[in-house]
Amino acid sequence: MKMIVAPTLKILFRPWVEGMENIPEEGPAILASNHLSFSDSFFLPALIPRRRVTFIAKSEYFTGTGIKGKLTAAFFKGVGQLPVDRSGVRGAGEAAIQSGIAVVRRGELFGVYPEGTRSPDGRLYRGKVGGVARIALATGAPVIPVAMIDTEKLQPPGKVLPKLGVRPGIRIGRPMDFSRYQGMENDRFILRSVTDEVMYEIMRLSGQEYVDVYATAAKRALQDARKQERAAEKQQAKQAAAEQAEQAERAERAAESGTPEP
Repeated sequence: MKMIVAPTLKILFRPWVEGMENIPEEGPAILASNHLSFSDSFFLPALIPRRRVTFIAKSEYFTGTGIKGKLTAAFFKGVGQLPVDRSGVRGAGEAAIQSGIAVVRRGELFGVYPEGTRSPDGRLYRGKVGGVARIALATGAPVIPVAMIDTEKLQPPGKVLPKLGVRPGIRIGRPMDFSRYQGMENDRFILRSVTDEVMYEIMRLSGQEYVDVYATAAKRALQDARKQERAAEKQQAKQAAAEQAEQAERAERAAESGTPEP
């Protein structure tokens, strides 16, 4: 599948890549990337030659029915996605971490998004403690910071098909060595320090504005704001309809009495 996907992406979108020399030809490593678009999980693993990059994906992507569901499952398997059941938030997080540790210990490349979800507005958000840091400290593997560039323009949130005419990019930084902290994956202060250091490198590579809150919290705030906006618009519409009804009633009464409407 990768042999088909990579050439197709290159022909259609002409993506550029910087820093490919920072990907080791063999041995384990953790690719920690920003997350701007659904297409990130396709471009990054597809465009790294010779090596498979395993990402975590919702198990629903692998269990679809019909032609579309089967094609989707085949695609995700082909580009290196690993199904994880996310029905329980805590259990899903731990399952993802253990899956990542297993991949790295096999000497492979594991991809992770420290923000935990896609950025709602193109900015870089606070990395979650536990993901990239725990895997790195449990295995001693290097962390390679990665910046996805302009993929949110290629495929904005909510859009199913990517847009032609947008040329996305990938910028790969130098490996970061945290082996000095190996075995300290249960120390939350160390985990936060490692995570923040990784996020700083991603920010430097991507040029994104950094926001020191979690992306999930930002998404909830945006959703609440949209709900309030829709509620306000609905209230305004109801008020306008009531005013129109009152005006119509006054006009009707005026017509019946033969007096001009004030």
